[in-house]
Amino acid sequence: MYSSPPPTPFFNIADITLWTLDPMLKKRDDFEDMLEERRNSSDLRYALKCYTPVLYKGLTPCKVSELKQMVLQSDQLGYVITQVSKEKGVTSDEVTGEAAAILEEMAQRLQLSTVRFFAFTLSKVFKTLFRSICINEEGLQRLQQAIHNHPVVLLPSHRSYMDFLLMSYILYTYDLALPVIAAGMDFMGMKVVGEMLRMSGAFFIRRSFGGDKLYWAVFSEYVKIMLKNGYAPVEFFLEGTRSRTAKSLTPKLGLLNIVMDPFLKGEVFDISLVPVSISYERTLEEALYARELLGVPKPKESTSGLFKARKILSEDYGSIHVYFGQPVSVRSLAESRVNRSQFNLIPRHIPTRPSEEILSFVNDSAYRLVRAQEENMVLKPWVLLAFVLLQKQAAEEKQGTALDELTEQAVWLRDLSRQYGAFLHWPDHIPPSEVVSSSLSLHRGLVRISEGRAVVILSCASYRNQALNVFIRPALLASAIHTAASNRKQEIYNSFSFLRNMFSNEFILCPGATVQDFEEACYLLVKTGTLQINQQEVLITERGHRTLAFLTSVLDPFLQGYQVVCRFLCEQDGLTEKQFIPAVRKFIIKHLLTGRLRYTEVLSSDLQKNALAALIRLGAVQKIKGNNYCFNVFPSEARNRGL
Repeated sequence: MYSSPPPTPFFNIADITLWTLDPMLKKRDDFEDMLEERRNSSDLRYALKCYTPVLYKGLTPCKVSELKQMVLQSDQLGYVITQVSKEKGVTSDEVTGEAAAILEEMAQRLQLSTVRFFAFTLSKVFKTLFRSICINEEGLQRLQQAIHNHPVVLLPSHRSYMDFLLMSYILYTYDLALPVIAAGMDFMGMKVVGEMLRMSGAFFIRRSFGGDKLYWAVFSEYVKIMLKNGYAPVEFFLEGTRSRTAKSLTPKLGLLNIVMDPFLKGEVFDISLVPVSISYERTLEEALYARELLGVPKPKESTSGLFKARKILSEDYGSIHVYFGQPVSVRSLAESRVNRSQFNLIPRHIPTRPSEEILSFVNDSAYRLVRAQEENMVLKPWVLLAFVLLQKQAAEEKQGTALDELTEQAVWLRDLSRQYGAFLHWPDHIPPSEVVSSSLSLHRGLVRISEGRAVVILSCASYRNQALNVFIRPALLASAIHTAASNRKQEIYNSFSFLRNMFSNEFILCPGATVQDFEEACYLLVKTGTLQINQQEVLITERGHRTLAFLTSVLDPFLQGYQVVCRFLCEQDGLTEKQFIPAVRKFIIKHLLTGRLRYTEVLSSDLQKNALAALIRLGAVQKIKGNNYCFNVFPSEARNRGL
């Protein structure tokens, strides 16, 4: 039923290196509010300032037209053009013309005049929307040095449309090289705005390429040439799309593969990957995301929609914290992991599929980078309050909560999260009751339940989810203790391993790190006095019951969501992939209305898709490809898997 025993012996608490397990020992930079100066000086003077960024090795960047010529004349693209012309039975000139058209549609046209316009406009908008935008300036100094020494790839977290505008605004403010940014084709369709984004550094790519070899060749060569020549830092989102739930998404590997390729083939000495964590006290799209998770179609990006959104300018969205992480050297990541001599076996201009060794290396690197983003996310008091309020809602405490009680629970959770290494922005010089009142006031629309109940709960859940990376490993251990048949350490590890495997689509859990995660969870629960662990047993202390009850409740909505999806599929004879979400939503609503389900969060389409992916991976559901995709469920297999 469960996975095999761990490949290494269980740890001895006394022998653990604190630096490897104790998150509280990680040093983090201080923040400065970049809007403070903007509020006290001229925005026009700021936008028209002398802008002289440090560039890669002091080079002068080539013109946009020269960049395009370099792509079209590259050996790799020439090889693919010859292949495609033979396959289609057309001349190379015709295929070259097609490649030029793809490049014209895709390419950025960075112009400083457009950047200055955005700098002026965004200053006005940001000062209206946000109380502060806090930056770790030490991180920007590290970034400046990295840009000078090596090609740089910026990897911001992605929770809002605001992210890429914010990144360019920060870099312009601090006189750093402006990035070229991978953007979806959706934005290109926005009249005027799409072209302005192009002129501020955006290059537009399709969401999927299918088997279009020519498109892939143009795209990959364009990105690699910009990177190798130090044209500008390349920026893209590892998660591929905005997270509607505020949880980190499983990283997409396509672009990361492309930007690592020049190093792996020996075309550059090194590449610096810079994870950036962007934390919003209040997200502009909070209600929009909740509706999307409930099945309301996402509004199409349009200029008219942008103007209609002007009403948000009357709202208060609190503060933003942006943390530029330590640059990660691809050379260091690859050391003792990748044998680069394999790239000498065939000419470098011939495209080849990455080997299993390279795919594994890129995948592991991607997870490490997303973890780095998570660890530097700044949590606001409202995140902890969302935990408390949602747990009370699930317990059906409908009479409301006194401020004193809410404050006490929030302070308890504040102290626990700090012990677990959370990057918490809680102003200790202000009385806790005032901190709680201020947070409730900022999010009064959610606290007073001004919209449909499901929308509000999913919006609150998105804030709670911001802290899940802090609690997920201890929560998996708490749930394993709760579900294991005894307190034997081996049995609890087996249960932990199964739960971790089941939720690997739901949370960022690095492949192959089960033992490490188990040891970290044990260490944290022993350190905080929740557990005592000897050679054979895991024992709960008298003071540990409250912590364990909280941690178990962290996973409860997800466990119930996976269970209800499994129950739904067990009643089906087979259905298409397109039918799955509407049908399971209808099934869940019926059970919510009859009171059989406690957690409204199970209505989230994100959770339902992750549950289905887990059941397919665990072998409880079979995906059959025919005219449609159908799902045949094996109920006995599902029961055997503990669902």
